[in-house]
Amino acid sequence: MQSVRPKIAELVFQLYGRSLHPELFVVHDSRSFERGDYAVKIDVTGAGHVITWRYHGLTLTEVAATSAQPLPQKRRLISYKLRGERTDRLECKGGVTYQVGFQLEKVEPEIFWAFQQELTRDSQQRGLLYSFNGGGRMALGALSFIGVESRNRSLLVQAFHTFPDDYAIVKSQSLFEIP
Repeated sequence: MQSVRPKIAELVFQLYGRSLHPELFVVHDSRSFERGDYAVKIDVTGAGHVITWRYHGLTLTEVAATSAQPLPQKRRLISYKLRGERTDRLECKGGVTYQVGFQLEKVEPEIFWAFQQELTRDSQQRGLLYSFNGGGRMALGALSFIGVESRNRSLLVQAFHTFPDDYAIVKSQSLFEIP
């Protein structure tokens, strides 16, 4: 059975110093808001997410996608294959900082399904939760949860994306801070 998700071997995590054309992605759910001096748009896609953050003429776009996704090279600031665990930090113009940590974790099937159930139960009131169709033999398909803590000078985004075909979970935490 093939879910809507790509194989985990194909996943990449990228950051751009620009916005990306919306037609590059199939968006399943989206939220936008403004807080203080910044604005953010968060999209759930089939492979993960797109976060577009804007502050005083600076745009940062974080993408969790598949390596087969045709994304531009221009103004790409960070690019990693989503494997294991990694952290990074970037200082931008105007004193803006961006920090990210992500992890790809393969787990036993029973742990995977318990995590999916817990994510569904605990996150419905705390963020953006999208459930993909299960199809085939699986009653519950892949999930994407994006939780946001918004403050006047910072935005913390925690994302969880599950991949049932591989019993894998992608976890990321991104922090956008203004001076």
